[in-house]
Amino acid sequence: MTRSNTFLRDTRSQDTGSARGIGQGPDSAVRSAAFEAPRAPWRDWLALGLLMFPVLLVAVDNTALTFALPAIARSLETSGVQLLWIVDAYPLVLAGLLVAMGSLGDRIGRRLLLLIGTIGFAAVSAATAFAPGPEWLIAGRAALGFFGAMLMPSTLSLIRNIFPDPNRRRLAVAIWAASFSGGAALGPIFGGWLVEQFWWGAVLLVAVPIMLPLLAFGPAYIPESKDPSPGRVDVPSIVLSLLVMVPVVYGIKVIATEGIGIAQVGIIAFGMAMGTVFVRRQRRLASPLLDMSLFSNRVFSTAITANVFALFSFNGFILFLAQHLQLLEGMSPSAAGVAMIPALIATMTAGLVVVPLVRKIRPGFVVAAGLALSASGYCVVTFGDHSAGPALLLGALLILALGVGTAETISNDLILGSVPAEKSGAAAAISETGYEVGSLLGTAVLGSILTASYQHNLRLPAGLAEAASGTATHQAHETLAGAMELANMLPAPLSEAVREASRTAFDSGVHITAAIALVLMAAAAVLAAVGLRKVPTAD
Repeated sequence: MTRSNTFLRDTRSQDTGSARGIGQGPDSAVRSAAFEAPRAPWRDWLALGLLMFPVLLVAVDNTALTFALPAIARSLETSGVQLLWIVDAYPLVLAGLLVAMGSLGDRIGRRLLLLIGTIGFAAVSAATAFAPGPEWLIAGRAALGFFGAMLMPSTLSLIRNIFPDPNRRRLAVAIWAASFSGGAALGPIFGGWLVEQFWWGAVLLVAVPIMLPLLAFGPAYIPESKDPSPGRVDVPSIVLSLLVMVPVVYGIKVIATEGIGIAQVGIIAFGMAMGTVFVRRQRRLASPLLDMSLFSNRVFSTAITANVFALFSFNGFILFLAQHLQLLEGMSPSAAGVAMIPALIATMTAGLVVVPLVRKIRPGFVVAAGLALSASGYCVVTFGDHSAGPALLLGALLILALGVGTAETISNDLILGSVPAEKSGAAAAISETGYEVGSLLGTAVLGSILTASYQHNLRLPAGLAEAASGTATHQAHETLAGAMELANMLPAPLSEAVREASRTAFDSGVHITAAIALVLMAAAAVLAAVGLRKVPTAD
């Protein structure tokens, strides 16, 4: 307890200077030395190691469940709508509560909120693993989103306070990002193995042993931190934040699966209208849920934008690459996941390698270089020949992953370093919200463009009316998966013609999609270079 109180006093003494940014201010070295003097470094790194358990769990959980869906559908006899809500309930609640939970952590204590979230996540995971029906599972997934919203902002904001020295913090953020990427890579393989060896509930039940080390050692080794003058919690603001994020996220997800419609646009418009009400309320409150002045900090807002674009590019690429590998190259889902592992390892490696670079090169230029590298990955896809096997697309993914790992690590560090330590929970929550929005936009925007282009360019061979049903032909016009199903039902000559026509249409869509993403990534690189150009090197 003594160590925690000392930590809080030191945090308050540093807050004024930390708002200036990474490594800024002539007294930064003095503050860092004063901050580190009474602290044992091994305790800080042990605390970081404990914080990686929830990071890994959330990352694994996001991807592992996908491989359990067929088993869930068979075991619980779910309808298509129920299966969709099993997937969507978690991210909808998570996205809606990230800002509220980040601000709550600033008020009641980030470690306390993390431990509450850990206990809740583990307990709900255990209960949901034995769900007797789809309704139970949907409710459990929503509850996991509630407790999951407590985990990720808490881990990132605690890192901000455990590592006040910019150089050590930057390495800690790189490890945090690498753990998240590693968990995402492990998820498909680990989830597939669990389902094959046990049953679908094992994917959820594994949360319990993963969380035990944090619960056992976290209270002793992770120092508590919070805003020393937090103000009261504004419940209407929490409700408004839900009314902003849930409709927007839901609308984007529906557009990604069903295309643009009046209902989807109306849902998103409602969320944006609530966003206007939310912002106006925050500006009037003496103790707002979200301090809107954070966005007036150019470094903070530009780094958030860079994060959104990095995740936009990565998830949009994964969307069409997964279809290409499985449907056009004939890989199984697990084999496709294994084929992507080198790129995900590259993401982790890039994040760690760039840490020392910002001691010699301005961080803004490093972020811009990462985004430019991502753009070059899309350049390979835009002008390359996709018909010669998966090597070209996997190579492009490797380039993209290096760029994302570079930009994501430094932009996260800039986000945390550009705000006062007392606001780190809110900053981390905004960063996490950027992750969610960037991922969803990448899937929805690029996915919708790809689908529209495929449908417009598909030219199925003549003679299908006599060989296949109208329903099968309609499904082939709708999706690449439908075309592959149709091809499997047809005799050899006609089957090959359908496969070739669908490949041509899909590849044309990929070229168009990649070209759009290329322009967006190049624009983001210029924005980062200009908006972050004044952030000095760490040394």
